[in-house]
Amino acid sequence: MDALTALTHALPHRVLSSLARRLAYSRHPRVRRWLIDTVVRRFGVDLEEAAESDPAAYDSFNAFFTRALRAGARAPDPDPRALLMPADGRISQCGAIEDGRIFQAKGRSFTAAELLGDETAARPFDGGVFATVYLSPKDYHRVHMPWDGTLLETVHIPGRLFSVGPAAVRAVPRLFARNERLVCHFDTDFGPMAVVMVGALLVSGVETVWSGIEIPQYGKSVVVKDYRGAGIALARFAEMARFNYGSTVIVLLPPGVAELAPGLGAESPVRLGQRLATLL
Repeated sequence: MDALTALTHALPHRVLSSLARRLAYSRHPRVRRWLIDTVVRRFGVDLEEAAESDPAAYDSFNAFFTRALRAGARAPDPDPRALLMPADGRISQCGAIEDGRIFQAKGRSFTAAELLGDETAARPFDGGVFATVYLSPKDYHRVHMPWDGTLLETVHIPGRLFSVGPAAVRAVPRLFARNERLVCHFDTDFGPMAVVMVGALLVSGVETVWSGIEIPQYGKSVVVKDYRGAGIALARFAEMARFNYGSTVIVLLPPGVAELAPGLGAESPVRLGQRLATLL
């Protein structure tokens, strides 16, 4: 475990994230410009892909961080059988959900039931496939639908706010099942699909297109919102949610439905709209 990851075990995660949120939403010109310039320079953000390429045009760091892409900057895989990558970033891990477990890193895994917060909800995914996508600070931070789906419910599960960077993923046991997260359950024409928005150290904000800000408030107990009958249907490639600061999205698919795209593996760079998996 590196020193920074070890330190995050002792840090007051929510206090730090609340302070970072205040900075991220600050409209003070010098504060916002310093934050934006620092991230652009340090992480090599490509603002030519953004709908607004001028960093001075954003009224807060959060507005910059959740920036829209220019039209045509991303396109969905043209194969109608292709399930789509939900975000820009890198594959943390992907593969089969074996005996109800999801691989995190060498020597580490967690159960789908832990991730989803419910044994019954996890059961349909046993034997299926998963993909964990890490969004770094340079990436586009909006998450889009892998496939057409109707929202059934969301589950806000309280937890820690560990970093989700590669070093922490290797070092922190069951990291994604311990961090605060929003589980989104969809019904599709092939069955259930879960998209999990995992929070992270610093801000850990999650917004959805159907309900606005979901995190924070940081949770003290599990909150389930039932959307059955609400008619919230989202098309393949449509925006569904966004992160305020870097984090991770995990997609779970049931068995016998799809096979992951060849060549995907740990540390594979990925782009929104490319093929995640192919329907069988």
